[in-house]
Amino acid sequence: MDEVTKPVVWTSRATKDLEKTAQSYIDFYGKEKALQLLTEIRKSTEILEKPNGKFSKIGAIDESFAHLKRKYRKLISHNCKITYRIGEQYIYIIRVFDTRQNPTKNK
Repeated sequence: MDEVTKPVVWTSRATKDLEKTAQSYIDFYGKEKALQLLTEIRKSTEILEKPNGKFSKIGAIDESFAHLKRKYRKLISHNCKITYRIGEQYIYIIRVFDTRQNPTKNK
């Protein structure tokens, strides 16, 4: 039986969020810590790509997106919440939110 994987695709919004978070880490903690953060976030999202969707639902339902039509899930990596949804062919990373920010910015 062929193993089915859904590749992770980053939306432009999630990419911008990640860039903003990385720059914030560079400003406060230096390039080395920012690189560590980016590496950990990438490792967290790679888990979602495991064969047969085995881990695609590992994240809890993200209630802050409950008002939307689709079901969104979240992973936590360091101080970042990674919001994603499972599509028919891909797993979409929707947002990356530094949880130390004002929660109303995560909408």
